[in-house]
Amino acid sequence: MALDGIRMPDGCYADGTWELKMHVTDLHRDVSLRVTGEIHVGGVMLKLAEKLDVKKDWSDHALWWEKKKTWLLKTHWTLDKYGIQADARLLFTPQHKLLRLQLPNMKHMKVKVNFSDRVFKAVSDICKTFNIRHPEEASLLRKPRDPKKKKKKLEEAEEEALELEGPLLTPGSGSIYSSPGLYSKTMTPTYDSRDGSPLSPTTAWFGDSPLSEGNPSILAVSQPISSPDILAKLYKPQSLLDKAKINQGWMDSSRSLMEQDVKENEVLLLRFKYHSFFDLNPKYDAIRVNQLYEQAKWAILLEEIECTEEEMMMFAALQYHINKLSIMSSDNHMNNSEKEVDEVDAALSDLEITLEGGKTSNTLGDITSIPELADYVKVFKPKKLTLKGYKQYWCTFKDITISCYKSKEEAHGTPSLQMNLRGCEVTPDVNISAQKFNIKLLIPVADGMNEIWLRCDAEKQYAHWMAACRLASKGKTMADSSYNLEVHNILSFLKMQHMNPDPQFIAEPAVTNDINSECLVSPRYLKKYKNKQVTGITRPGYIRDLISARILEAHQNVAQMSLIEAKMRFIQAWQSLPEFGITHFLAKFQGGKRDELIGITYNRLIRMDANTGDAIKTWRFANMKQWNVNWEIKMVTVEFADEPSLAFICAEVDCKVVHEFIGGYIFLSTRAKDQNESLDEEMFYKLTSGWV
Repeated sequence: MALDGIRMPDGCYADGTWELKMHVTDLHRDVSLRVTGEIHVGGVMLKLAEKLDVKKDWSDHALWWEKKKTWLLKTHWTLDKYGIQADARLLFTPQHKLLRLQLPNMKHMKVKVNFSDRVFKAVSDICKTFNIRHPEEASLLRKPRDPKKKKKKLEEAEEEALELEGPLLTPGSGSIYSSPGLYSKTMTPTYDSRDGSPLSPTTAWFGDSPLSEGNPSILAVSQPISSPDILAKLYKPQSLLDKAKINQGWMDSSRSLMEQDVKENEVLLLRFKYHSFFDLNPKYDAIRVNQLYEQAKWAILLEEIECTEEEMMMFAALQYHINKLSIMSSDNHMNNSEKEVDEVDAALSDLEITLEGGKTSNTLGDITSIPELADYVKVFKPKKLTLKGYKQYWCTFKDITISCYKSKEEAHGTPSLQMNLRGCEVTPDVNISAQKFNIKLLIPVADGMNEIWLRCDAEKQYAHWMAACRLASKGKTMADSSYNLEVHNILSFLKMQHMNPDPQFIAEPAVTNDINSECLVSPRYLKKYKNKQVTGITRPGYIRDLISARILEAHQNVAQMSLIEAKMRFIQAWQSLPEFGITHFLAKFQGGKRDELIGITYNRLIRMDANTGDAIKTWRFANMKQWNVNWEIKMVTVEFADEPSLAFICAEVDCKVVHEFIGGYIFLSTRAKDQNESLDEEMFYKLTSGWV
């Protein structure tokens, strides 16, 4: 009798081999192979394919170790090197699996995604397929669960939504768009003058991807919300803590989907994770601009970000305008004149040159002198239990410092109050109808933040002082080329909000019938209008017509905009909101007794009150030396150049998520306009993973 058939008590055979159990997912078969620890992974897969004796392309298959949640992708490694023994159970399964992606426009697409790639690489491939440049700004998010809804009802709602799915897509299939995130300087795109969507290059970029069938720019087209019921079914965060809970769902970019327990056919959300949009150019980014607009639109409608009533009406008017032009562009897609294209091209070229700093306004004057502001401004320094109002000072703004004097005549003496704005928080507090133009400053000091309020008398004064404050907070003066552009953007933003606070008439129903106001305004403002006591009015639909009239009135300020300009304005207005770009996490700071919020933005960390959202202390990334994580106690420590170190423990979320946000924003800050090569993935992992 041959000794090699005798099985020993430890499971090994007398010849040193042992049985490796594997499950072939495609065939639903369990297979055992006699192996030794010295056989390499590639050899195991070859023996398995021979034993199965099935004519099939196995090239996309790999081995997955369930217990350790590890892909065995290094086929030259031996089983011993991986630490695989007889008790291991492996899956022989395809690396590319079906994923149901919900895009920022809330539509679903079925996509074949590589479940063995790191999420950062998988997202890059997805964005390449969708022709979205700069995929490093996006990531995948698990769908937030509404605690008020039962799981069964939630799943039913998801299934209804999934009926909207488009074609099955495989990232990279036939695409010749080889540098995701960047564009060649030799590109000469032709684009539609109405919706800004690329025409001829789009088909080339998509190649033979299924998206090129029919209308290749489908993702660049915005579709109106058909019913307020859609809004009612979607999850709306009720507090800052709810917003923090949403951010628990971000996928770890350094690990694969399979390692994070993502199942085949699972629904994940593709979202712009980092609110730092680099080189946003309508000539190349029709799809990216539209999806950004959609993410901004839903954030406002679902009240994920706060805005005033006037801002809400402005956003509603822009939505109405975009919906109207989108329908027109679909109906008259081919009716474009060369003159229109030339005019848009010229306007975009001018804008691009201006944004790149190629042109500076003549109003800057002599570049050797730094512009200054000097005017009477009301100043308020809030203190506890005080009712004292604003006090008027003669204020001068030089470099990044505001000096306040009791009168203009005393301006050459010692100031009553002086503020250095480097690193400060600048928050607008504006109400056009009430003629309130306030600037809230939170200035960092050794023991926290000094709060100062400035009140301007008019829009023009506010725009100049607000622009100067924003630049000063970044350490820049009014000599910077972006100052005049910032002033112009603020004035444009204010102009779009202008409307008569008490309209003399309500538009006739025939005029407002095409405005579905309940789909353009957030539920909070709808409720506010419904709660208003309107005496003597009993006509059905009066409240709807009142809101529609407000929207029509605000629409007069944006009615001349082209479709692409309206989308860009919507994005810019979204970026101008005080809460824009702050990602919240629940944390307990070292020395603190209760849970607080930490907010992360593109350039700073903010310690915030969990109930009010008020900033307590701000730390700039520019002042940061290093950040580390103690993985045992899950504590994040950040060290600064000239401030005490910051340490906090994350609550209800893995500290890796917070670590990745900090490193991700620092990675994005290294991007340059003249880059010609692909993204440095390894640098991203070094900054975000914490253990590479």
